Amino acid sequence: MAKKHSALLMRTYVILVFCFMYLPIAVMIAFSFNESKSRSNFTGFTLGWYKSLFHNEMILSALGLSLVLALVSSVIATVLGTLATIGINSMSRRSQLIINNISYVPVVNPEIITGVSLMLLFVMAQSFGIGGESGIFGWPTLLIAHITFNIPYVIFNVGPKLRQLDPSLYNAALDLGCTPRQAFSKVIMPQLSPAILSAFLICLTYSIDDFMISYFNSGTMQTLPIAIYSMTRKKVSPEINALSAVMFCVILAIILISNAADSRVYRRNQNAIRKAMQDEGGR
Repeated sequence: MAKKHSALLMRTYVILVFCFMYLPIAVMIAFSFNESKSRSNFTGFTLGWYKSLFHNEMILSALGLSLVLALVSSVIATVLGTLATIGINSMSRRSQLIINNISYVPVVNPEIITGVSLMLLFVMAQSFGIGGESGIFGWPTLLIAHITFNIPYVIFNVGPKLRQLDPSLYNAALDLGCTPRQAFSKVIMPQLSPAILSAFLICLTYSIDDFMISYFNSGTMQTLPIAIYSMTRKKVSPEINALSAVMFCVILAIILISNAADSRVYRRNQNAIRKAMQDEGGR
């Protein structure tokens, strides 16, 4: 009897947690079909906000900037962070500890401090004539700022995986005739690829989502979070609900496709193992 009550409480707790996480998203998606602009009364079903979304140049421009900025900055940050991790791993234990502690600072530092400090750095660079008459603020400052706050996340994702690798693998590859480049690309990189991909996705998410650092370093450009913030001074358009619903569905589809692909690979590997064991048993 006690076990049944415990199981019931656990299920209830899980349901409440998932309701807390996903109920606001469900409400947002529901109101993206609301006929009126009301955020409290559902007056009727319509697809009008989705139609007007794809004709709103301001929102589409901000979305395009955010996606391009996130993609470019994430790729560069992933490459630089991975190379930095390899360099840190080759240092002495004490040097690694110092560098890793320094790398933690941008992560735990409040974003407003990072944003203001980068802005002051760019203002100082601009005072020396960098950027010409038009100034330095805009795409260059946004890109540098996003790369800067993304690199530590790459280091913290790839670093632990790199330290877990057997150091003899690289030497064994060299002994078997690989050049240093081949040993790195064919032996080390495949082992690090899951951590690198994870770091890239984290950078992509943080970059699309960032507001505070972008706000201080964007100049006249508007990323999607800045565009949404500018709407809050008047009233957030239901088009934002429609855009959020589309983004949520796209991300959900990517996750489901990725999980399905992983499950297929897992089943294929398991079938190959069973077949190999049956063949071995038949002998």
